[in-house]
Amino acid sequence: MIRTRIAPSPTGRLHIGTVRTALFNYLYAKHHGGVYAMRIEDTDKARSKKEHEEEIIEGLAWLGIKHEEFVRQSERLPRHQELLEKLVAEDKANVSEEESKNEPGKTVSVVRLRNPSRDVTFNDIVRGDITFHTGELGDFVIARAIDDPLYHFAVVADDWDMEVTHVIRGEDHISNTTRQILIQEALGTPRPFYAHLPLILAADRSKLSKRNGATSLIEYRDEGFLPEAIVNYLALLGWNPGGNEEHYSLDDLVRLFDLDGVQKGGAVWDREKLLSVNQRWMR
Repeated sequence: MIRTRIAPSPTGRLHIGTVRTALFNYLYAKHHGGVYAMRIEDTDKARSKKEHEEEIIEGLAWLGIKHEEFVRQSERLPRHQELLEKLVAEDKANVSEEESKNEPGKTVSVVRLRNPSRDVTFNDIVRGDITFHTGELGDFVIARAIDDPLYHFAVVADDWDMEVTHVIRGEDHISNTTRQILIQEALGTPRPFYAHLPLILAADRSKLSKRNGATSLIEYRDEGFLPEAIVNYLALLGWNPGGNEEHYSLDDLVRLFDLDGVQKGGAVWDREKLLSVNQRWMR
């Protein structure tokens, strides 16, 4: 069974790019009769806020993007520690005593993965085969301490236990994939399928940010945009079902969506187009 997930960090407002990624994960899972899950990646204790987690859950539910499974990464730390200890015991990772980067003069015990230094090739459903040589990574850090995993390790462990089959995420994560594959191989986990989506761009083709337009879903909701309009518009940012039709309900999108329609090029955010789609749904 196909299983997808959205894995946002509750460290800020619900970004429209995260919403589009959630939508594509939801549509792909539902189109194939699979499961769509949400995992809140809240291990950054300093920046994670409960109100941001609530906004993520509320905002996606408002659009009709409802998860069937829910996990908080912080609640899985014992499992992460268990797997880190396993890698160290098998000599696939080592505990390294090093000077802290954040506190000069202080010694910390980081965990580094032993890197075989070779080519890694993975198939991206959107972009085809991608190859990286891992040598330049060295033996990279996977945990600040045996009980404090870094992002790359926690993601692999969580995807494995959640039986995620397809990792559908933004193209800014392509460079992360090599590290995660090396961790998968060390743990003996199956490799999921990857699909890296084009970024949502501002009119000047820079990455969409607050300086060149509103980026929070809740801002658009508070302005009066309809959920149907936002879903309709976001679906067509980086995906094309073929033909000239531009108006789709969520049910229509579940019926039509597949990853072979995802485009490689960045999708430009057009507020005027969103307004037009919203007016159509209001009528």
